[in-house]
Amino acid sequence: MLTEVKKPREVFYMPQRLLVPLFQRPYVWSKEGQWEPLWDDVVRIAEKILAKVESNPHFLGAVVLQQQAADIGALPMRTVIDGQQRLTTLQLLLDAVHEEVAVAGYEAIAKQVQDLVENAEHFVKEPEDRYKVWPTNRDRAAFNEVMSADAPIRYSDLKNSSSKMVQCHKFFAEQASAWLNQDDQVAERANSLVQTVSNFLQIVVIELLPNEDAQEIFETLNARGTPLTPADLIKNLLFQKLDVSPGQAEKAYHEFWQPFETPFWEMEISSGRMKYSRSSLFLTHWLVSKTANEIPAREIFSQFKRFVNDYSNEILQLLNEISEAAKSYQHLLEASESPTDELDATQLFVYRTASMDSDVSKPLLIWMQDRTLAPILMEQQNKVLATVESWMVRRSCVRLTTKGYNKLFIALLQELKSGNRENCGDIAEKFFSTKTAESDFWPGDSEVRESLAGLEIYRKMSRSRLRMILEGVEDFRRGYNTSKPLHEQRVVRNKCSIEHIMPQDWQKNWNTDLSEVQIQERESVIQTIGNLTIMTQSLNSKVSNGSWTGKNGKQQALREHTALRITQEVVDNDQWTEELITIRGEQIIDDILEIWPVPAGHIGLKNLSATSARTSVSVADLVHAGMLEAGQLLYSRRTIHMGQTAQINSDGQIFVGDKMFFTPSGAARALSGTVSEAGWWFWLVDVEAQRSLSDVRREYSEDFNETDDVSDSE
Repeated sequence: MLTEVKKPREVFYMPQRLLVPLFQRPYVWSKEGQWEPLWDDVVRIAEKILAKVESNPHFLGAVVLQQQAADIGALPMRTVIDGQQRLTTLQLLLDAVHEEVAVAGYEAIAKQVQDLVENAEHFVKEPEDRYKVWPTNRDRAAFNEVMSADAPIRYSDLKNSSSKMVQCHKFFAEQASAWLNQDDQVAERANSLVQTVSNFLQIVVIELLPNEDAQEIFETLNARGTPLTPADLIKNLLFQKLDVSPGQAEKAYHEFWQPFETPFWEMEISSGRMKYSRSSLFLTHWLVSKTANEIPAREIFSQFKRFVNDYSNEILQLLNEISEAAKSYQHLLEASESPTDELDATQLFVYRTASMDSDVSKPLLIWMQDRTLAPILMEQQNKVLATVESWMVRRSCVRLTTKGYNKLFIALLQELKSGNRENCGDIAEKFFSTKTAESDFWPGDSEVRESLAGLEIYRKMSRSRLRMILEGVEDFRRGYNTSKPLHEQRVVRNKCSIEHIMPQDWQKNWNTDLSEVQIQERESVIQTIGNLTIMTQSLNSKVSNGSWTGKNGKQQALREHTALRITQEVVDNDQWTEELITIRGEQIIDDILEIWPVPAGHIGLKNLSATSARTSVSVADLVHAGMLEAGQLLYSRRTIHMGQTAQINSDGQIFVGDKMFFTPSGAARALSGTVSEAGWWFWLVDVEAQRSLSDVRREYSEDFNETDDVSDSE
């Protein structure tokens, strides 16, 4: 058995047939699962080549091939024992790139790829000899049809247009065409793309001799729990380079690497659209902490190989470094998952960031705990954690994009590495405080308050994030903002469910003798943070839609069965009203701003555009975009105010009579006389069509691809 890391050019250049056996499953890879991630990586590398920036190869995975005896003069043939999905996808990608580069007019460049797909004519004795990969019989008709179709291909006219083979080819062809033709650098782009797919992808090729037991190896790789994960490849690399006696190598394996072969490290963890073993993700985070370079999880092996080649110390020392970091990493993760143990600042940070489905800070944690570097004072370490946590929680509250977080945290690591490690907390605070782009700024108090006030947060935020924030408020009220809290312990984490105090289905047991205005007022606060708490699932089930007072009422049940401060403050009220919900919401927002503070004087980013914060779309934006006109009338939706209007001026302000308001909600409250009013819903621009300001705003947001989660707040 021979194992080598090869580029597509090295795998496919020689005349050959790679035959997928009949018993293997048909082609099953999909756009979301595999094609899009692969294309994203191809484009990333091609862009670097185009910009003349050094780029590392992208690791695709492993294939197992077995040599077959062939007659003299016949094409060399290998059977694909494992990896046929990968090889087939790569052939479809190569052919699609060849087609689109040729259509763009660069036939000479395109032929460089064609040689990796088709065997030369003088080697083709039978029709199936034409292509270097020949799929299983169920896929051959579709594969042959799309690969032999004349360019430009009319995919809808193909007999097998609905097959995954054809759809895969079509996807890569469309993506390649769009990337090639986005500016006047078509020739340069064609060359970059061809170089990427030919020379900047990597495959581990395991080649078996004819007499080796292919079935046993196939079962070992696929059915016995030992797949070729990036961690496996890194292990093989390190121990191949370990220049010690066999006995010392075995000792090093047991001491440094065997712990990775346990259920904790072999567990599959989602990262983006893919799943990886936890050991592979850890090694990615560890390498990022060392290099401060962006490393996609799919590329960890090739990047790690380069790091090892440049490593100046003994491999035994490198194994020790990785092992020590892994122990700290495992301890942090396991401690953070305990619902009741007392957590230190770092463990609590890990829990809270995990609740926000974020892994981007893991390399930062590994860097701070790196024992090969100078120690960091606890004060500065905690300042880093507090800064990052505040930045993430506040952006989550304002519902800002998480795109680009990976690159941002790489930049933070680079900043920390170039500065004085002893002052890392100050450096991190300055780093985030000075960010002014909508994709990375640190929201100020007014921005968080504006976003959360009236926000239907139960519908707009994930349950894990919302629960974590409510837990944080509870801890804060138990005194855990001080170094010596008086309460016995923090709240139980990640166990309680989120409950509406005034139930969503309030019509069953709560006062229903309400006017239409009062009903709308109630509906507008039900999902806000002022009406939410956390409690055990059993208590939640007991009180779910119950009335507030009475023998089986919520008030009595909560008074008897919960000790949470955020709930006890509620049960002291003889009734639970819309006004009390609003007041409590403001108090919780005050706590959030204090739990996750910003530096003194920090105000965030003023005048957010609609492309970044959905809550910031104003009537002025709609006027300036031509979707509303100066002087346009707005009509009350409510029957009780039928016929009453407001008017917009050229600056987006709204006049009700001679009084001016800056928001639709303000104008609506003035007319209805209620404490809370969803103004974007309240005002109609077309009575007959029942078209509201909210509908206009949604159309405006669609122009910026921001169609979801548009709220009815100010």
